[in-house]
Amino acid sequence: MTLEEIMGLAPVIPVLIIEDAAAAAPLARALCAGGLTALEVTLRTPAATEAIRRIAGEVEEAVVGAGTVTSASARQAAADAGARFAVSPGLIEGEYAEGPIPLLPGVATASELMRGLDHGFSAFKLFPASVVGGVGLIRAFASPFPQAVFCPTGGIGPDNAPDYLAEPNVACVGGSWVAPKAAVAAGDWARIEALAREASRLPRARTRPLSL
Repeated sequence: MTLEEIMGLAPVIPVLIIEDAAAAAPLARALCAGGLTALEVTLRTPAATEAIRRIAGEVEEAVVGAGTVTSASARQAAADAGARFAVSPGLIEGEYAEGPIPLLPGVATASELMRGLDHGFSAFKLFPASVVGGVGLIRAFASPFPQAVFCPTGGIGPDNAPDYLAEPNVACVGGSWVAPKAAVAAGDWARIEALAREASRLPRARTRPLSL
């Protein structure tokens, strides 16, 4: 799938920190059952790569991606593990839009955004969204950078996600609230499915197709 298609799957991309790879597939099934099929597994734990492998191999409806990708080698390793997209907290030196899997690079400033556009990217992760300017920064970017579209992540939950999704240059948001740590640890997949279903129904203003 293209990044355009992945970002269009649902208004929320769950940001997952998986401590136990055994929980990966049932967690993914619960999120997919609730309508969230694009899943970002962050490379922050020893279990992350195996979790990506398990989701890719066992949950057909899931479009699993790797988050916290900070190098070209990590992007390739994520692709080798079965990830279908990668997400970075910033711009990776020397990386371009073309690569083994689509990359959603993080930006926090206009200068970073301009550099990303120059490297062939059109879609960006605004990170950490709540710290660098939030909805106000998204709005400020809209006029000078009409070709850019965003997935804000960082400090986003059910209370403020609708504010971001109401902006025409926001395709989706990233958030961890749909998979609470306690619910994952308890194997409370019914609760996670319910949270995902609520998130999948959030309205979004963006209707223009992405041009990536």
